Amino acid sequence: MASIEHPDEIPGRDVRASIPDDFRLESGQRLAAMQVVGRLHGPDDAPLVVVSGGISSGRFVTRWWPWAVKAAGPVDLNRVRVLAFDLLPGRDDPGVTITTLDQARLLALLLDALGERRVHAFIGASYGGCIGLAFAAAFPGRIGELAIISAAHRAHPAATAVRGVQRRLLAFARDAGREAEGIALARQLAMTTYRTAEEFDLRFSQSPPPAAGGTWPVCDYLIARGEAYADATSADRWISLSDSLDRHSIDPRSIRCPLTVIGFTSDALVPIADSRELAARAPNLRRLIEAPSIFGHDAFLKERELVGRALHDVLNPLTALQPDEIAA
Repeated sequence: MASIEHPDEIPGRDVRASIPDDFRLESGQRLAAMQVVGRLHGPDDAPLVVVSGGISSGRFVTRWWPWAVKAAGPVDLNRVRVLAFDLLPGRDDPGVTITTLDQARLLALLLDALGERRVHAFIGASYGGCIGLAFAAAFPGRIGELAIISAAHRAHPAATAVRGVQRRLLAFARDAGREAEGIALARQLAMTTYRTAEEFDLRFSQSPPPAAGGTWPVCDYLIARGEAYADATSADRWISLSDSLDRHSIDPRSIRCPLTVIGFTSDALVPIADSRELAARAPNLRRLIEAPSIFGHDAFLKERELVGRALHDVLNPLTALQPDEIAA
């Protein structure tokens, strides 16, 4: 079925690849989905750039990263062709054990269907950065540059601890017949790890509610974020993708392509020490960028100037010899 364009949607086209009957996840399980679905933007003859984001992202990259992926933006749709894809399992797929390598293999199926032997660059943020590392390790001949933001080669135990609580909360609510409420609560908990204590201190007063059990200003914010997310996914899908993050483990020495690592010193989910370790052990490091941010893990969504400049530096060599620039 054709996708429905939003009024402000940047034109693009959906692309699909069939998942072979014999395709098995690393766990040995099969996906219920029969296709991998992606979306292409940009000129047909431009360098191909894969863009992938957090577990809430998908093929509509100009919706979830609108300031970064646009005409004349850091990922310039006038100069590069962008492929983004839906993460599996889908919303209606039963819970499966899936890894970042599985996601990379699914992306390879999509590239094969498009007749694309190689991507010029892969830009991955959060979970998408983990997929980018897995893709570079599994398919070293199919990638040019890799840039990852708010991601590393492994899951940190402190992040696994919080995500484990989320998964148990999701399963409890699902089994109790209150799935939407569980998803909203899990999202509230997640927001406390995406952002920082510094940001909360700047934004919210400690104005007490009239009675015990009432909501404080910061709680009102979290409740609103949870309610907005309640219908965005299923408990089983979130459990699968959350678990996938915690199974993520890539040997940095296997990343042979030029690598740019962007990390933030306030990121509670991807500690800057892990970004530094990845950069130190990768054999072809292009650049390590580390910076403070009050936005923590969500800095890849919020720190437009720093992230935008870094993405421009990664992609500019790909487009520096475009015909219109030569003519100028």
